[in-house]
Amino acid sequence: MSMNGEYLRVTPGELTRALEDPEWALDFAADVQDQEDEETAPAEARHFTTHQTWNMLDFLLKRSAFPVDIAYGEELIPEADDWGYEPPRYLTTKRVRLAAEKLSQLTYDELIHGVDHAELAAAEIYPQIWDSPTSLEWGRDLFPALTKFFQAAASADHAIVIWLD
Repeated sequence: MSMNGEYLRVTPGELTRALEDPEWALDFAADVQDQEDEETAPAEARHFTTHQTWNMLDFLLKRSAFPVDIAYGEELIPEADDWGYEPPRYLTTKRVRLAAEKLSQLTYDELIHGVDHAELAAAEIYPQIWDSPTSLEWGRDLFPALTKFFQAAASADHAIVIWLD
């Protein structure tokens, strides 16, 4: 079984309800996931997944001093059960806007510039696939889509719920 990074765009009202009723939020996330497929454009999707690249993206973003934790989220949803591997976290609309702004100023080439694949292996970044320099290319296709997802969320004044499943 693999661990996947999952994202759900929510309105401020939906975030308030999720904070008050985490079980509703889990059901809502499942409903959104069921309604969308991987063909939905990131700018129009309410759900997005980084699949197994979440840990690599986290490593690269932290290495570049990215100001928002977009791999795990920043605020824990109180009293939420695990949604896979841990309870969900979220980013406020303000933090989503900051993340979207900073993501739009960053290219994947800049993100991996100067990174040696052995650094990811030494840091035990999931999954353990860092045996060649080309392994850093693994996240190239997802990064622009993640950026578009965050930009759309920021434009719609949405918060984002984040979890690993």
